[in-house]
This record gives sequence, structure tokens and C-alpha cells, in this order.
Amino acid sequence: MPEIKELVKDLADKHGRNRESLLPILQGIVTEERFISDVAMTEVARELDMSAALVYGTATFYSFLDTEPRGKFVIRVCRTITCDMKGKKQIVKTLEEILKIKVGETTKDKNFTLLETNCLGWCHKGPAMLINDEVFTELDEDKVTEIIDDYMRNI
Repeated sequence: MPEIKELVKDLADKHGRNRESLLPILQGIVTEERFISDVAMTEVARELDMSAALVYGTATFYSFLDTEPRGKFVIRVCRTITCDMKGKKQIVKTLEEILKIKVGETTKDKNFTLLETNCLGWCHKGPAMLINDEVFTELDEDKVTEIIDDYMRNI
């Protein structure tokens, strides 16, 4: 807990302690901790002198602000109708088979989390997925297998 308290203080020193600072602070926590714990949300509320409900509501509203532990690599597959029409279901199935997890789960070794998310902004080149901050488009089973194999080799 002392580490999260120090992290929140450092982020507040950097971004400020007003309502507009909330999102950058939460993003900073995700960057450092890979998710926002209840303890972190409480600490943010205390540091910014705002309600815990406001912090929690903000943290849970945005799909890229994870409020539960995630793997080292978070795979987000676009679930829009456009990507669906271009083969998203097969991409998800391939990922589930390779990683031996279902959407919403994390591998036992904590390396990969598989999620579906709203539009990534790449539907014109769908199906699309994001692994952490790296975008992959025009996916098919072979391309997904190659991408995941590359990540697994570099762990």
C-alpha cells in the first residue's frame, strides 16, 4: 500500500489535483500497475479530495482502465459489427485456442489477457486487435497465430 500511495501522490504532483486530473492519474496507475485496485481508487479519491464514487465511476466507465488484474499483454479484439462481418469470431476462436483461455480470462502464467472491446478505430482494416498499445489489422487465423507466437517467443 505505501507504493500505491506514493504513486498516486507522484501522479497528482505531475497532473494536478483537480477533476480534470482524474483521468490522467488513473491512466498513470494502469501504466504502472496494469490495473486500478480498490485501494488505488480510494487513494486517488483521498489525494484529489473527491468522492470515491466519482473515482470508481470514472475507472469503471472506460474500457481501457482495467479495474482487475490483467496479464502482461492485454489483447483487445474489436467487437464492432464491421469487424464481426470480416471474421472477428474466428479471430477470437483462434486466440482462445492458442492461449487456452476464454474472452475475459488471463492465462495461468499471467502473460496474456483476452478481451473484446468497442471500436478500436480500425474497422476499415478489420478485423482488428490491440495488444497493449500495438494495433494489428486485416487479421486472419494465420496472422493471429504468427503474432501470438512472436509474443510468446519474446516473453
